[in-house]
Amino acid sequence: MTRPDEPQQADQRGRSGDAARVVVGSVPADHAYVHHVAPLDREGPLRLPDPPGLDADGVPTGHWWPPRLLEADFVTATDLDLLHVHFGFEGRSPAQLQELVAALRARRRALVLTVHDLRNPHLSDAGAHEQQLDVLVPAADTLVTLTDGAADEVARRWGRRPTVVPHPHVVPLDAMERWQARRAPRAPGAPLRVGVDLKSLRANVAARDVLPALVEAVAALPGSTLQVAVHAAALRPDAPRHDPEVVRLLDEAGRRDHVEVLVHDYLPDDELWAHLAALDVSVLPYRFGTHSGWLEACRDLGTDVVAPRGGFYRDQGPVDLFDLDDDGIDATSLATALRAAHERGSRPPVTVAERRAQRAAVADAHDAVYARALAAAAHHH
Repeated sequence: MTRPDEPQQADQRGRSGDAARVVVGSVPADHAYVHHVAPLDREGPLRLPDPPGLDADGVPTGHWWPPRLLEADFVTATDLDLLHVHFGFEGRSPAQLQELVAALRARRRALVLTVHDLRNPHLSDAGAHEQQLDVLVPAADTLVTLTDGAADEVARRWGRRPTVVPHPHVVPLDAMERWQARRAPRAPGAPLRVGVDLKSLRANVAARDVLPALVEAVAALPGSTLQVAVHAAALRPDAPRHDPEVVRLLDEAGRRDHVEVLVHDYLPDDELWAHLAALDVSVLPYRFGTHSGWLEACRDLGTDVVAPRGGFYRDQGPVDLFDLDDDGIDATSLATALRAAHERGSRPPVTVAERRAQRAAVADAHDAVYARALAAAAHHH
């Protein structure tokens, strides 16, 4: 067993023979997206497990955060061919990221960056994330992003256009099949069960703007109901994102006959799928953002999505759009989007067969990205 303070060594058997496997360190490795870019029915790259994170005192945190593979000394002592960064670099300064890049280049190891977020959804201030991207985007041997819109934005800002590889399924394919089999299409004009998940009230969740507008928009749809879900921890006065005004709005909403306020702890995956599958429509309450795994999970389960016009949610899949950003919400546009979903009936869900075929294409695309990155890294001086 690898000790928390020791670099990880790849299983050499994975690198022997004619079909030597590329050894990939992922930041993070234990994430649904990263699991699902791997092929289903063949051997893919050898992905190292997350090294356990250490806190400021050197004590193991029990999970991947903070990511050790972003530390220059740690990554150079780890047996890998390629570092693939997805999330989790907000704790590293631009200077530390420069050290990481220099360490990888000195050993001709490849760096791949998937630009999931052009703006970090956990941070109100966009500046620090932009400075980190200013290091990583130019330095990466290859770049990936999930949508054409995001690729265009990266090209505009940094002069490099990433390879576009769509977001794979989030719900496991067997669970996706079970949930879809239980679901009958919703007829046009049938009452809607609308949900909005405020979760831990992270920085991009516009609860103050969305709640009043959503309560009124759903009230205008005959027989429709609204479920507002929020993490119990966020309602505690000592929570980092606690907002007394949101608590007041939740109390106010909960007194309306058509509204249910669900206060819950973090949901395990199976409970989350059940929660989402019970909705006809999920409203994304994001004042800023880029892409959404939540949206993809909804697509997997046959739950329609109403999403803000900002970001690139519309490039991920079919959604009804409304206007929400740092300046506030256009409540009329939200009501219009919900009315469109109500009058249309449910969209045909993405099928398991489509997701299976997409998964194979996504895995093939990553093989090609890694091959290009390794070839580029071999020429570092």
